[in-house]
Amino acid sequence: MQTAKELYGGKQYKEALKEYSELIELYPNTPQLYTNRAACYMMLNKYPLALKDAKKCIELDPKVYKAYVRIIKCCLILGDIVQAETTLSKLLEIDPENIGITTEKKDLEYVKKFLKDADAAYNAKDYRKVVYCMDRCCDVSNRCTRFKLTKAECLVFLGRYQEAQEIANDILHLDKQNADAIYVRAMCLYFQDNIDRAFAHFQQVLRLAPDHAKALEIYKRAKNLKKKKEEGNAAYEMEQYLKAYQLYTEALTIDPQNIVTNAKLHFNKATVAAKLNRLNESVTECTEALKLDEKYLKALLRRAASYMELKEYEKAVRDLEKVYKMDKSSDNKRLLMEAKLALKKSKRKDYYKILGIDKNASTDDIKKAYRKRAMVHHPDRHPNATEGEKKEQEKKFKEVGEAYGILSDPKKRSRYDSGHDIDDSEGGFQDIDPNVVFQTFFQHDGYQFRTDGYTFHFG
Repeated sequence: MQTAKELYGGKQYKEALKEYSELIELYPNTPQLYTNRAACYMMLNKYPLALKDAKKCIELDPKVYKAYVRIIKCCLILGDIVQAETTLSKLLEIDPENIGITTEKKDLEYVKKFLKDADAAYNAKDYRKVVYCMDRCCDVSNRCTRFKLTKAECLVFLGRYQEAQEIANDILHLDKQNADAIYVRAMCLYFQDNIDRAFAHFQQVLRLAPDHAKALEIYKRAKNLKKKKEEGNAAYEMEQYLKAYQLYTEALTIDPQNIVTNAKLHFNKATVAAKLNRLNESVTECTEALKLDEKYLKALLRRAASYMELKEYEKAVRDLEKVYKMDKSSDNKRLLMEAKLALKKSKRKDYYKILGIDKNASTDDIKKAYRKRAMVHHPDRHPNATEGEKKEQEKKFKEVGEAYGILSDPKKRSRYDSGHDIDDSEGGFQDIDPNVVFQTFFQHDGYQFRTDGYTFHFG
């Protein structure tokens, strides 16, 4: 007996453990041997075995207070708060004045407080706070797999899958059949849209723990989500766009916490909406997808395409700049350049619109349009107008002349259509008197009029 104590006192815990084990074989009904061996186990971080020995000691002698203290310490470290509290109550019945457990009493209250806070936070879906509370509980209960796995589950809900996976893997390294750790791995896979592998893990959990309520609930939800999404995809492939849109909408109600899958569902809705020419809806759905995943490249591209069709070029450019920053492919560069060109064009005067013709108009179409618009807006047609009205007609008359000057010249029209600026160095039209264009045009058509200002009179 003395040898074992000496070994323990010299911090040779493995050797002391061996000695105590041999003594227990010789004297199996000696309580002190069990509580001493429990102390060795604790120093070797083998808390379940220490707990077993401390309980055996009390079974043999219910008045060995050191055994109670060791049970409390082991239970706190292992996270068995109920048993720690029960054992503390029994110890105080035996020795009400015991002051050697002050630390354990404080630790117990500390863990109980954060467990209560964590429970309220979990019910409120405040998963960040739950993680914080579990970290505080693990300050004391550093060998509690339950607290660690509760933290891991909430990390999944926060999208911190790698951290959650590492916790689960550490526990499975020690206990390959831990259903809760496998459940966390299943959740990581499910929330990253790796559905088939997630299903295999959920099935393994339910083989190990058929009544695992959380696994049952989420497995059922996951199957429903997969089914609804696949039905939507099938409808889309069959060009049943309204049906697909409805199915994707229904799928989005199944699991609001599955951010990755829901982002894809919003994108699918956006794609369908674009097919239905509901461009504003397409933009809205892309925006919802990007709220869930701000780096969702396909959603940015889809939204940019809708913005282009809606002629909201500045927004399209912003989206495509983000796209190109994320993926500098030649296609993305081309799309960005096209959007910038469209934006540039949109800020110029639309000469086709001014003449009331489309972009494929022939030379004759341009002449006819100019003749019609010039006659409508020529100042001579508005002698009785107010000064404000006259200025407005003069402005329109000038714009009609500019439009004709550009579109009737093949070279200038080509540059204009390509998005180039028609400035003075290129023979621009900004400073040319529109009356000169008007007079020249109508002289070529056989009209006679004076050239000193606005003196042409229509018959």
